[in-house]
Amino acid sequence: MPHVTAPMRLSAERSAVLVIDLQKKLVPVIPSGEHVVEFTEALLQAADLLDVPSAATVQYPKGLGPLVGPLAKRFPEAEEKLDFSSAVCRREIDRWIDQQRDQILICGIETHVCVLQTAMDLLAEGLSPVIVAEAVAARGGFEHELAMDQMRSMGITITSIESVLFQWMGTAAHPQFKAVSKIVKSL
Repeated sequence: MPHVTAPMRLSAERSAVLVIDLQKKLVPVIPSGEHVVEFTEALLQAADLLDVPSAATVQYPKGLGPLVGPLAKRFPEAEEKLDFSSAVCRREIDRWIDQQRDQILICGIETHVCVLQTAMDLLAEGLSPVIVAEAVAARGGFEHELAMDQMRSMGITITSIESVLFQWMGTAAHPQFKAVSKIVKSL
C-alpha cells in the first residue's frame, strides 16, 4: 500500500504566513514581545527559503507606530486596519486563496484580541489557520492561555515553529534541509 500524506499536514505549497501587529508601541508592552519577534523572523527566513509567501498587518499605525525594525523593512507596505481581525485585510489573503494556499500561519499580538479574531474569521471562510505558539503573545498570561484554549477547542491548529518547518520540508532530502536546520538550531 502506498504512503498517504495526511491532508492536515502543513505543506509549503499550501501555506502562507500572516504577521499581525508587531508594532513599535505594542511589542514593548508584551512581556515576551522580543521573543515573539525573534521567532517570527526565524519563521519568515525559513518561509523565504521554501517559497512560502508572507504579509503583515498593522493596527492603527498613526497611534501604535509602524512594525518593529526588521519587520518594517520586510513589509514596507503592511496593510493597515482598524478592525481587530486581520482577515479584513484582503490584498494578500485573496491572492493566497487564488494560489490555493489555505494554510494560513499566524504570528503576532495580542493572542486574545487580533490573533483570536483573525483565526476565527479565517476558519469561518473555510481556510485552515495555524497558530505558531512561540510567535504569539499577550500582555497577560491568563488572556493568552484562554485564547489558545479557545482556538484549540474550535479546531484551530496550534503548533511549534520547529514542527512547521519540518512539515514544510517533509524530508531530510529536501534541497533546503541544511539551511532550514541551521535556522532551527538558532532558536
